[in-house]
Formats: sequence, C-alpha cells, structure tokens
Amino acid sequence: MQGMSKVSDLTLPVLWSHWTKPDSPFQLVQQNIIMWMDHRAEEEIKVVNATKNKVLDFVGGKISLEMQIPKLLWLKNKFGAEFFKKVDHFFDLPDFLTWKATGVTSRSLCSLVCKWTYQVEEHHKNGFWDREFFDQVGLGDLKSEQIGLDVRMPGSVIGTLTSEAAAQLGLTSEVKVGTSLIDAHAGALGMIGCNAAGTTTNFVERLGLICGTSSCHMAVSEKCLFVPGVWGPYFSAVLPDLWLSEGGQSATGRLLDHVIQSHPARDNFKDKNLNEIPAELNKILESIPATDLTSNLHIVPDFHGNRSPLADSTRKGMMSGLDFDTSTTSLATLYLATIQAIAYGTKHIYETLQKHGHKLNVALMCGGLAKNPVFVQTTSDVLEMPVLLPEEPESVLLGAAILGATAAGAFPTVHQAAISMGGAATKILPQPTTQEFHRKKYKVFLKMLDDQAKYKEMMSE
Repeated sequence: MQGMSKVSDLTLPVLWSHWTKPDSPFQLVQQNIIMWMDHRAEEEIKVVNATKNKVLDFVGGKISLEMQIPKLLWLKNKFGAEFFKKVDHFFDLPDFLTWKATGVTSRSLCSLVCKWTYQVEEHHKNGFWDREFFDQVGLGDLKSEQIGLDVRMPGSVIGTLTSEAAAQLGLTSEVKVGTSLIDAHAGALGMIGCNAAGTTTNFVERLGLICGTSSCHMAVSEKCLFVPGVWGPYFSAVLPDLWLSEGGQSATGRLLDHVIQSHPARDNFKDKNLNEIPAELNKILESIPATDLTSNLHIVPDFHGNRSPLADSTRKGMMSGLDFDTSTTSLATLYLATIQAIAYGTKHIYETLQKHGHKLNVALMCGGLAKNPVFVQTTSDVLEMPVLLPEEPESVLLGAAILGATAAGAFPTVHQAAISMGGAATKILPQPTTQEFHRKKYKVFLKMLDDQAKYKEMMSE
C-alpha cells in the first residue's frame, strides 16, 4: 500500500506522502493511498528495468510493479515534477503506523530494503540510498529525507507512545514501540520458530508460505543468494544477519474468490457468504478422487501477472479443458484445479530457490488459505514435503508480538524471541499416492507457461 497527505491530516496508510498544500489534482490529500497490488506503473517499470543498475540484482533482476520506486515514478509522471516539492515524507504502512504511534519518522530496515531499493551490504551500518540509480530512473529530485534517513532494525525501540496515541489505544505513554515488519514478513517471523516432531528447526531449511489474497514465499540463508525472479537477497530484513529471499504470487485467495464468483453454480449457494463456499466445495471433493476430476483440466494462475519466478506482470491466466457443464460439481472441479495450479506455482518458486542455493525441506503455512484443508494438503502433495500449521493461527500478530517483546526487553534478540514464542505446530504429510499425478500435471503447467510466451511472440511478429 501507499498514499499521500498533509501531516496533520493524515489518517490512512502507506507510500504515504504528506502535502504542505491540499491543492493537488484529484484531491490527493484525501485520496492518498496506492495499494500494493496497483499495477498502473507498467511504463515506469520498463524505464527502471532498462537501467540494468546493480540495484536490480537485489530484487531478483527486475523490479516489480508492486514495489515503491515504480509507483513513485508513476506519481511524478502523473502529477509533475512539482509533486515532490510538496511532500514531506513517503511511508510504507508499517512505518506510517509507528510514526502515528510515536511521532518519530524512522523507517524499518525491512520496509526499505524489501520495497524501496535501500541497499544494505554485509552490515546494517553500511546501508545507503543509491543516488545514481535514482538519477537514472528519473527520481533524482527525490530526497533521502522524504523516504528515510533514520533506518532501524526490526524489534529495536523507536520510542514510547505519544499522549494522543496512548489515549486512543487506552494505554499509557510509557509503552514502548518497536520497529516494525511488513505484514507478510511478520507472518514469516511468527511461524519460523514453530515446532513439530520429526522436522528441522533450522531456520535456513524452512520455507514460509504466507497465503491470503496473494501469497508470499520466504526463505532465509546465511549466504547472499541471488535468485532470478525472486525478490532479494535482503540482509537482516526479517532476522538479524540472515539474507531473505522473497518469492510470491500476486493473486491466490483472490483468484479462488474470482473462480467461485464467476461460475454459474455460485447461485446454488445464495444462502452462503463467499468465504463459506470453499467448505461446501471441499465436502463435494471428499467423495471424488482428484485424478478423476482434474486430469484434463489445467490452469495457469497468473490472472494478475507472475510475481515469481518469471517476474512478468504481463503474464495472464490460462485454462485448458473447459466444457459446457455449469453444475456444482463443475464448480468444485474448477476450484480444485485452481488450488492445484496455485500449488504448482509454489513448486515453481520452490524449485527456483533450490536451484540457486537454498536447501529447504519443510514448509510453514499461515494466512486465510492455511485454514483450508484441501489447499494445505494439496500444497504438501505437490511440494512432496511436510507442511507445518502453527497452533497459533494468527502468525502475523505473533510476529508483531515477537518484535514488541524484543523491544520491551523480554528477549535479548529477535531470533531468541522467535524460538521461545513460536509454539507448537501440526504436521501435514504428503500423500505418496498422489505424487505421480501431480508430477504429470506440473509438467503440463510448465509447458503452458512456455506456450504462453510463444503465443505472445507469434502475435507480436
């Protein structure tokens, strides 16, 4: 998310800017948020990626539409060079919240390295903004003060609540506020220390899957591993002294919602809210083997582009094997094939991570889709590895609590807090009987990705 407004009037979150005068086009003072999934900066990413600056090595080789530099450039192109002269600060949501809580305009290292191209080499003290890069992309007039000079490690103390914030929250102004993480990254932190018998507790062998509207795939390493099409490596972005690789899918839960809502059989569930329908479809699937339903129904889930590992926002969804059936069973089949397709996309990311140096052997899952047993089991079956579901269902909140506990002094480091607070987990094992089926479908999935690229090439000749 991102947005803009005058400091005294700012009440909503992120790529926040605040204006000195509320005289901008389209009332930007009020309409001051750009969502992370906003893909309007398509021309701007072409400009940024054409620089081939070394900064891009730390975002998987190509910058994403969902990062803040293309969005800033889009705002400048849309509203003119004077735009930046009227802005005091741009904030990402986590930093906006800590600013509102404390009045301090510090930024989290997590926000800046993961979304804003802040550069950190082996040690946090060496962090810097690459001004040459900003000049190359057309943001030379963007001041470092506007996007962050006071950069702090997640879990470090920012300050205490202001009297206003304390009154709004029903707390005292003696409460300490810790430096934040992005929400998905907090989920990764909240999960990474969970335990289940017979699985590794080594952080660098664990793949975090944060699955909601979109999905994030997070892996940490002691080494600086460059993975094409995967964001990072980011030093100390979640855990101190570990490098983070961050893959993702731009639409997962949102895609399942779309598939359900757009099918004629949605009308058969008029008495159900959208979030209740998957449970009904799961009941139908209990009595029919997946091999009988989806052997000839194949989907590419890139309805909102491919974040990883292709890093191509122009990618589209694909379906092969449709017919005229509009029954509830048809909806259940399409729903299941979509879940499988999302899992194949996860496997594509996982294999790319493994190929470039990660050694992952267990997946951890949180988010709304982690509450769907068909989604969880399918992911385990496709990856052919155990999936751990933390007993604490709100991993993002637990990650935030880990930061707060560290800032409050309850633990000496974020690492130790994650181990102590991670809790137990339920282990979901892959079903060996499905492996050959999914291996075949995964080959079809990869072939469809290749075919789409060929179709695009043919049509552009």
